[in-house]
Amino acid sequence: MSKGSLYVIKLGSSTIVNHPRIFEEIGRISRRGNQVLLVAGGAEAIRRKYEDLSRPMPFLTLPSSDEVRYCSPEELPYIRDAYYENILTPVRERLKEQGLSTFAQLGGDNGLVLGRKAKPIKAVQGGKTVIVRDSFFGQYTGSHSSFLQDALNHFDVVCLTPPIWDPELASYINIDADVLAAELAVELEAHHLRFVTGTAGLLQDIEDEDSTIPDVYGEEELISVKGRMKQKVRAARLAAERGICDVNISGPHSLEHGGRTWFWQAERGPAAFELLNKVARIPSVSKDEHELARFLLGEIQDPSVTGHVDDAGNVVFRKGAGPHTLLLLGHLDTVPYVWPVRSDTEGLAGRGVVDAKGSFVNFVHMLEEAEVPENGSLLVIGAVEEEISSSKGAFYIRDHYRADAVIIGEPSGEDSLTLGYYGLFKLRITIRRAQEHTAAKDSVSAIDELYQVAADIRGRVRDIDPQGLSSLIDIEHRNERGYITVTAILNFRISPEAGNGYTDKVDLSFGDAITVEVLRATPGFANPRSDTLVKAFVRSFAKHGKSIRYLKKRGTSDMNTLASAWSTVPMVAYGPGDSSLDHTNDEYLHYEEVESSRAILREAVNEWFRLRTED
Repeated sequence: MSKGSLYVIKLGSSTIVNHPRIFEEIGRISRRGNQVLLVAGGAEAIRRKYEDLSRPMPFLTLPSSDEVRYCSPEELPYIRDAYYENILTPVRERLKEQGLSTFAQLGGDNGLVLGRKAKPIKAVQGGKTVIVRDSFFGQYTGSHSSFLQDALNHFDVVCLTPPIWDPELASYINIDADVLAAELAVELEAHHLRFVTGTAGLLQDIEDEDSTIPDVYGEEELISVKGRMKQKVRAARLAAERGICDVNISGPHSLEHGGRTWFWQAERGPAAFELLNKVARIPSVSKDEHELARFLLGEIQDPSVTGHVDDAGNVVFRKGAGPHTLLLLGHLDTVPYVWPVRSDTEGLAGRGVVDAKGSFVNFVHMLEEAEVPENGSLLVIGAVEEEISSSKGAFYIRDHYRADAVIIGEPSGEDSLTLGYYGLFKLRITIRRAQEHTAAKDSVSAIDELYQVAADIRGRVRDIDPQGLSSLIDIEHRNERGYITVTAILNFRISPEAGNGYTDKVDLSFGDAITVEVLRATPGFANPRSDTLVKAFVRSFAKHGKSIRYLKKRGTSDMNTLASAWSTVPMVAYGPGDSSLDHTNDEYLHYEEVESSRAILREAVNEWFRLRTED
């Protein structure tokens, strides 16, 4: 079974040899449940190898005046040995120190990563331009990606290095490790691509470590980039343009500390929606919210706002320190699958832009735009794992924070306010019995029996909640050692009218061969129309010339989780977007609606503080 999101991390050999702290950072990424593919460069390792051999290391000078290592057939064995001895060995040892299992080899070993020798190159020798035909430098053409994916699923870390294999030449050929990392990230559809370098990202002034260029859009000119960094920029742009991953260059010698330069797969867009465009382009499938949370912490640098990531992984911002607290609760995660975000002059499309990055980015803008009084406090939280049954972030918030009112960040459309959600009753049904011949008299297959049990449960729940909805969302079938096992997940959407104690009224007993396990039992919730929070929205809508439309949704949100304990706290949901596009491949968010809903939210937040202060 596949695990987690995929990080492709390019490390230079100087980082590997001289900065072992990087392996602690890689260990943390792996222990969060992610796949990790390291691609290691070899400049320092090769230099050491040649030094040990007292062998001069050959270079070519290109017409551009750049110098590149001359990789003739005679030099390839020394280069391969350098990677084996000075890269793969220490990588294995340092990952083992982190308690991580490792699969590590040259990309070309066993023909795992394939390439093609490049055309003869021009070089300058003795002031003259010459054609060099025996340079075994090449280009990436592909990999045995299914093998790599299996290795990523079975090892904590997979490490590959140049050289790769040219099947036509029947030889190893060298390749730039930055480009190799970018090509593999694209082919494997990585979520995150990181180039770790010896500087604090790309620098505006190479003499100033604090001059990191934060963002690079499209083909923007980078005058300060020189030498080897040019190749890194080329690789980053290749991945940003062709892949789905977010891409940055970080350092010095660190993924977590120092500077970072992000490469965005787009031209620079409208300033009012720049943050939304960035957030949409950082994949954050459930349990992979860490990168987005860290990114937001770096983006929000307002001295009046405090920020941190809490123990559940939620990103938490607070403005003001007064006792009257309004919580704006969005979520960082999306459902799989991730695909490239596309923007045009009217809006953007991509996984999660409707559900619910648009809503949460509007919340973040409130940290700057809302008027928080001295006796007030605006709490903005991006929760983790809203899209999966664990609701880890919301449960942590319920048990560790407090608020006087809550606005949930979910798409309602700019003209509507969501007052409530159905609850979630999630069951796992398991039937296990000895195998029978299907032609036996009165034989009923385990799958047929499963459908009957599901129908019986549906009937029992319907007696309690006639307005509820249900669906079988997963079925697994196994035949092991003469026993048939069928497992299914049966989901119910429970209406608020069913009440909080509905589970006690449902009989889930079916005998010894059938077990029914309750995975989630969250009640529905509906906020009344009469409280201060709703009144604040009514006034805001009126100021914008709109009449309010109330919704009660049949989905479930973090509102339900909070309501299981915060039963007296007013809660509504509001945000831009058409919620019928949630979890579909057609998510599209219009800038105009984002802007208008942001204005309504800002006025509602300000009005709530005014009303609350008057109470």
